[in-house]
Amino acid sequence: MAALWTSAEIAEATGGTVGRDFLASGLSIDTRSLKPGDLFIALKDVRDGHDFVADALKKGASGALVSRLPEGCLPEDPLVVVPDVLGALEALGRAGRARSRARVVAVTGSVGKTSTKEMLRAVLGAQGHVHAAEASFNNHWGVPITLARMPRDADFAVIEIGMNHPGEIAPLARMARPHAAMITSVAAAHLEAFDSLEGIAREKAAICEGVEEGGLVVLPDDLPVSGLLFEVARAKGLKSLGFGADPAGDYVLDAVRIEGDVTVATAHRAGAKPFVFKVQSPGAHFAGNALGVIALCAGLGLDPAVVALDIGLWAPPAGRGARERIYMDIVDEGDSFDLFDDAFNANPASMTAGLAVLAGAHPRDGVGRVKRGRRVAILGDMLELGPDEAALHAAIAADPAMAAIDIVHLAGPRMAALYEALPRAKRGEYYQTAAELAARAGHLADAGDVVLVKGSKGSKVSLVVEALKKRGRADAAEVHKGKE
Repeated sequence: MAALWTSAEIAEATGGTVGRDFLASGLSIDTRSLKPGDLFIALKDVRDGHDFVADALKKGASGALVSRLPEGCLPEDPLVVVPDVLGALEALGRAGRARSRARVVAVTGSVGKTSTKEMLRAVLGAQGHVHAAEASFNNHWGVPITLARMPRDADFAVIEIGMNHPGEIAPLARMARPHAAMITSVAAAHLEAFDSLEGIAREKAAICEGVEEGGLVVLPDDLPVSGLLFEVARAKGLKSLGFGADPAGDYVLDAVRIEGDVTVATAHRAGAKPFVFKVQSPGAHFAGNALGVIALCAGLGLDPAVVALDIGLWAPPAGRGARERIYMDIVDEGDSFDLFDDAFNANPASMTAGLAVLAGAHPRDGVGRVKRGRRVAILGDMLELGPDEAALHAAIAADPAMAAIDIVHLAGPRMAALYEALPRAKRGEYYQTAAELAARAGHLADAGDVVLVKGSKGSKVSLVVEALKKRGRADAAEVHKGKE
């Protein structure tokens, strides 16, 4: 495998000292996912990465980035010793960006960052060699890792940038130095650290700090804070394109309809004829972000018609709204339920989007114990909402989509407020933890149901997703066994 970094290049970028020369084909911060040839980076979190360096080398790491000689290692081992490992990782990320010829795109937003990044990966991958962040690698570790992993021959790179507190986005944007950036949305999220929606908007707009001179920023134009976003872009001398429902915008979403598992949207560019595009997942929010992707790619000089067609091949990843049919009988396909896995992100705006998708779904009657297909919501806590978190959770009960939802199961201390606010007829099971609710998986869904599982990643409602999937496999195996 071709070298991503030589030890000499790593030392030059980080100011480190090399114990023995080596070639690194990748980067790793976790011995559990380390691949032979990776450079192991000994970061300190709950555990000190230096404790795992010897094990990493035994597992095939080509070398390690350290700030001292780890236990079980020798000075002549393939180590690059630096004053500070995180600082060295950041320097390596900047070096990876500096040597790249790729056109770099950065994405941020309160909702839809990861799914939009994956849309961009899909459409840009049809135009050239694209490099994009894994999972949600969008913080002070993830951004430099993504940049340092950038292949030398990449044509495009997509960098996701997130935040929890003020002042986090600008330094990451300056590190990434994107040629174009997109803000997917600004919504009530991370309110523990921000006193207003305007504060969140200013932090999101800080992505403009890193956009290359004369670069492009793509912004939602139908939000209460859209004017602020465009104002920041203008102040930085950047080109801007708006997308959304504003009829006077640059890219206008005219209509959205859900057809089974597909979202069909009609849109138009200012002064041009309407065009139609599809997304292989139900959800108006997916269509909105897809329109932003089309605008961004057009701004990069790509053919928007080709991009619109390629978006039709994209589907959301697990935990981000992916739909899956769970079979409880491997012979009878009707003995099954549909599962929307949206277990990795939740705030009031994304909760509204997820519930709207569930409300528009079509259960199947005449199967299962209940004999009537239901729309089932399984919800976990929305985190980092600040002092108004109880009211924001309770307000979900008044969401318009709730009228079409049959039953709501809840997990987490914050969801107690929603449990109390729900009509008794819609109250399902409630537990303090997702693990307790997961243990009840066999009672939460029935054949014919459509089930949404949604919550912040820290609420661990992904445990319920896994339990429902396992329950389906277990039921199918048991039914099949009985038919043998």
